[in-house]
Amino acid sequence: MNASRRRVVILGSTGSIGTSCLKVIDCLPERLQAYGLSAHSRWQEVLEQAHRHQSRYVAITDPRAAAAMRGNTLPPGTRFLDGEDAIATMVRDPEVDVVLTAIVGSAGLTGTWLALDAGKTVAVANKETLVMAGPLVMELAARRNARILPVDSEHSAIFQAMQAGQPREIERIVLTASGGPFRGSKRSELADVTPEQALKHPTWNMGRKITIDSATLMNKALEMIEARWLFNLRADQIQVIIHPESIIHSFVEFTDGSILAQLSPPDMCLPIQYALTYPERVSGPARRLSWSELRSLNFEQPDLEAFPALQLGYEVARRGGTCGAVLNAANEAAVSAFLGGELSFLDIPRVCREVMDHHHYSERPTLSELNALDRWSRQEVLRWITAKAYNPSR
Repeated sequence: MNASRRRVVILGSTGSIGTSCLKVIDCLPERLQAYGLSAHSRWQEVLEQAHRHQSRYVAITDPRAAAAMRGNTLPPGTRFLDGEDAIATMVRDPEVDVVLTAIVGSAGLTGTWLALDAGKTVAVANKETLVMAGPLVMELAARRNARILPVDSEHSAIFQAMQAGQPREIERIVLTASGGPFRGSKRSELADVTPEQALKHPTWNMGRKITIDSATLMNKALEMIEARWLFNLRADQIQVIIHPESIIHSFVEFTDGSILAQLSPPDMCLPIQYALTYPERVSGPARRLSWSELRSLNFEQPDLEAFPALQLGYEVARRGGTCGAVLNAANEAAVSAFLGGELSFLDIPRVCREVMDHHHYSERPTLSELNALDRWSRQEVLRWITAKAYNPSR
């Protein structure tokens, strides 16, 4: 392997972010190499990736998938890892330069934590990490002299625009949202939404969970919380605006009134590449904006009655503490139940509110307390679903 290239470990290499990352690496072989790959259960896909990229490590975290993987031939020099220490072994390798954390949901916290603890540069595509444990994660990064670079398109846009000034000069940030498939719908029109309808995103091609989050605008609530900790902002410095074209990915407003925005087509290759090659910019696989075809950019205020998830985001960003872990876990469980036909679309923010209101709040929780609350919140959602089955009018 070429030692001059940045060695990248991809946690969640078979998902949409992981495959986009490999697309970037394919396009920049002189700069980047896929040093480690991990998947949970999709062992056939990660095996094919390992052969294509000649990776140093392949990790499988699901025991059954790991057993199936063992009977297959790996490329020469590739080491197969499984079990509890698989991720830790990869991210702690002194040869690793960057760890991209693209595992969906709260499961992504462990890998991010291990990578930061090892002092690595971490490209964070897993917003739940900072939603659950923002203060603890940022403190760990500072203590280990590790760097966190955002991969979410909105947070990458903010990070890029922030290069034009000093942190003390930032007045506020504005996160843009496409509005999802139900933009403009009234609350009464959302009662009978099906999973199939909610999964039809108008501009982005994403995984099922984040696509549902986009439909409820919970993704924007989680991004507000992430931004609060990632950029050390107050909750009242963060706003959301609907921008259906998904061309402007966010704004930063400075104290002198200047507003900077980052524009590009909706293509995750660009923020991924920026995180992997930072601070350099090079030509890559991302789509380019066609100015000859661009006619207008539209904006509107979000409807907080139809999409109450945003109110939860503002509250959690303001209160901090245990609220982020509870909201994230409740939402994950509720989205899974919605996709499984156990909850309605409008039940998703409703059950999140119920669980939030009934948890034992702590301002400065430990990581073990957050993990315990994660489990408790999921159980509470299941209890709520059972109670609703006996009382449909709830």
